[in-house]
Amino acid sequence: MKWPRWRRPKKGIENFTMRGVKREEERRRSVFTRRALLLAGGQLGLFGFLGYRLWHLQMEQGERYATLAEENRLSARLLSPPRGRVLDRTGRVVAGNRLNWRALLVAEQTQDVGATLETFHRIVPLTDIERARVERDVRRRRRFVPVIVREFLTWEEMARIEVNAPDLPGILIDVGTTRLYPEGEHLAHIVGYVAPPAERDMDGDPLLQLPGIRVGRAGIERHHDQVLRGRAGAVQLEVNAVGRVIRELDRREGVPGQDVEISVDTELQKQIRGRIEEGTSVVVLNARNGEVLAMASQPSFDPNIFNSGVSAAQWRQWTSQRATPLINKTTNGLYAPGSTFKMVVALAALEARVTTPFERINCPGHFDLGDTRFHCWNRNGHGGVDCRTALKVSCDVYFYEMAKRLGINRIAAMSRRFGLGVDLDIELPGTRRGLVPTREWREAQGRPWALGDTVVHGIGQGFYQLTPLSLAVMTARLATGRAVQPHLTRSIGGRPVRGSRPEDWPAMGINDRDLRLVRESMWAVVNEPGGTALASRLPGGFGQMAGKTGTTQVRRVSREQRERGFRVDTLPREWRPHALFVAYAPHDNPLYAVSVIVEHGTSGSGAAAPLARDVMTDVFNRFRQSPPGPRVAEGRVG
Repeated sequence: MKWPRWRRPKKGIENFTMRGVKREEERRRSVFTRRALLLAGGQLGLFGFLGYRLWHLQMEQGERYATLAEENRLSARLLSPPRGRVLDRTGRVVAGNRLNWRALLVAEQTQDVGATLETFHRIVPLTDIERARVERDVRRRRRFVPVIVREFLTWEEMARIEVNAPDLPGILIDVGTTRLYPEGEHLAHIVGYVAPPAERDMDGDPLLQLPGIRVGRAGIERHHDQVLRGRAGAVQLEVNAVGRVIRELDRREGVPGQDVEISVDTELQKQIRGRIEEGTSVVVLNARNGEVLAMASQPSFDPNIFNSGVSAAQWRQWTSQRATPLINKTTNGLYAPGSTFKMVVALAALEARVTTPFERINCPGHFDLGDTRFHCWNRNGHGGVDCRTALKVSCDVYFYEMAKRLGINRIAAMSRRFGLGVDLDIELPGTRRGLVPTREWREAQGRPWALGDTVVHGIGQGFYQLTPLSLAVMTARLATGRAVQPHLTRSIGGRPVRGSRPEDWPAMGINDRDLRLVRESMWAVVNEPGGTALASRLPGGFGQMAGKTGTTQVRRVSREQRERGFRVDTLPREWRPHALFVAYAPHDNPLYAVSVIVEHGTSGSGAAAPLARDVMTDVFNRFRQSPPGPRVAEGRVG
């Protein structure tokens, strides 16, 4: 740039200005270069990070994401396995499975759910509750997910639905399984029943998450639930992005539950239940190995009702009955044993040597302790009686005296050896052990034990609470001298369980002479003149039965009533005594043990003993061939 001469700056000034302009241009270029470098560096870092992530996802995690993608395409679902069966000793199915036809609704396959349900209602009636449930489930679930409309369809109902299929868009028929109890109430207390799992049943088994699965709630079904349940199968399905099934790719059926064989004979059980009335309990054991051959009580219930759900009205009916049909009285009913307990007192006295087999005690018809009088059932007394005669005629005074000499704790110790007041470990959850009192038990309640308490317990009254099952076990141990345990399971999955042989059970360690004396006394009760059950002898050809009668008061008899000579059969039924009888047969080679309790039956000899005779006759008719085994009760004591 040239300046006019008169305005041209001096040479130094011009140089200074040019240098400033150059410096400004250099400064601007340097700023632009740094920004370009920063931008380039950021872009390079970003692309480097993206490259690293692509490499990481492709090379290091490629297999994982490929698996996830495959899982989005595939859906694995569990399949319910068939529940194992329960069989009786003859192989008859007493708890099995049957097909469960059910109607499902797929909402996306119908334009009007309400119209479809209305048409379905005209073919198979639906209650208002069922319709409300279906409509609620349709709203809550995706439209392609099936909703149960009705379960347990009959063949006729299913046929009507199939015939009218064109008028039922969205309705399809599905088949599953449900539990079936062919014998109904006859074996309900033994086999039990199943029901949907509750929150407390969730033990981590994914099988319990499946719809329609059932778990054991009582009896054998509950005890062997894990064995009967089986293992789940699986089906692999191809689904789309929203989870709709495209096709089935693979199927692995579940492992069915194992079959459980029990020792009960169904025909014998039904025969016995046909003989008994409400409030009666009967237990029949194989005396040699403890197998339960029959276990019947009245009333009972139909376990099939639990499959489709128990209505509120049905539940109120069951729980309002005084006879409590849901309770198995053979294992949960508690009763004083009465005179059926006297054999235990006799063995305790003989073992403790507080008496001898031949010592005679005078029975004037009562026993005085201080200013308290304890009566014998025979007001006129039995005169002088030894141990054998006292058991034969059921003399109370003799056993008042034995109890006084023994003390309650020695009686209790002998009781436990015979399975009374202890856990019997039978496969029926909830079985009660009962109560055999001791001095310590009474003192723990804050009350002293009196000698009069001991005297009363010598005849099986007082605080005793025992089950019919425990009395049958006591009888089997008396008959064989072995500590047999009652059990119901014979085999699981075809494999026998322990306890099927007599030698599986140890000897009790009771003196053989004492056992023979007690067995001979029980034989006299049934077969010798003067025995309290002479009228209940077995018919010819079955051998001889040995037993013991018992009668237990449920209401105290006052002195005034005794003096007036009142008759028990004039009392209202609920005030009458319970009738009991225990027995084994044949006497010379015991095979079977029986206990019978008839609530308010008035007397053991009049109500329980004849029933026990008929039951034992049914047993011999049912099992005509006697199982082999040693003779364990031979000889007589003079």
